[in-house]
Amino acid sequence: MKIFIKSDLQNQIACQTEKRLEKICSKLKIGITDDISKTEFIISIGGDGTFLKSSRLSHEKPIIGINTGTLGYLTEINPENIEESLIKIQNKEYHIENRMMLEGEIIRKNGETEKIPEALNEIGISKNAVGVVKFDATINGKLINSYTADGILVCTPTGSTAYNLSCGGPIVDPTAQILTLTPIAPHTVINRSIVLSDDSIVEIKITELRDNTTSFVLYDGHAIEIFDEDTVKIKKSDKVTKIIKLENRSFIDTIRENIS
Repeated sequence: MKIFIKSDLQNQIACQTEKRLEKICSKLKIGITDDISKTEFIISIGGDGTFLKSSRLSHEKPIIGINTGTLGYLTEINPENIEESLIKIQNKEYHIENRMMLEGEIIRKNGETEKIPEALNEIGISKNAVGVVKFDATINGKLINSYTADGILVCTPTGSTAYNLSCGGPIVDPTAQILTLTPIAPHTVINRSIVLSDDSIVEIKITELRDNTTSFVLYDGHAIEIFDEDTVKIKKSDKVTKIIKLENRSFIDTIRENIS
């Protein structure tokens, strides 16, 4: 068995944990490779941010996370349980959850397009200065609302407990197949999230950036600047993130342990 390791190199605990992992792998005769195509699964060492980065480079290889971050909602292993967790994986004592991802593109005012990398949590737009953003949101070609807000998120069920949650969006079973549309601090009485089928295509067109506001497309913590009359198109990706689960914890157990 061979693994690929992705660590948060800015996190001292993650670096120390990686060294410990390497020793345990040697003891258990587990190989470590730098070639993802030749690995059986990926181990992410860090917090949820490192796990999200791993999901983009995974080539749909199964991923499991060792938590050396804060919340660690996506990670499965605590540092003190590395060896017993690897033994379970060697013995095939796990199951895999397929988590949906998003993909998108920016359609610039001049007609040029720019791909947005796949995202496990969310793709959306957000301002980055004083003022607000005005934009139209359409679903499958039909206008649903014209917003004046700090931004808007389209999230997966996995992403429902991330930025979406802090914006008042719903918590969704991570194995569900839906999209959630959640405005960020909208200047309107109607500020509810909208739950959509997974075959929906969402388009967000910037109609006005007020008071020299800058605006960005967000995808799993990364950003691309967008401008007046740019359109962001978002839909379900054909790619999935395969997450290794060692325990039979239910969605409700996870919510109780990590969020309440």
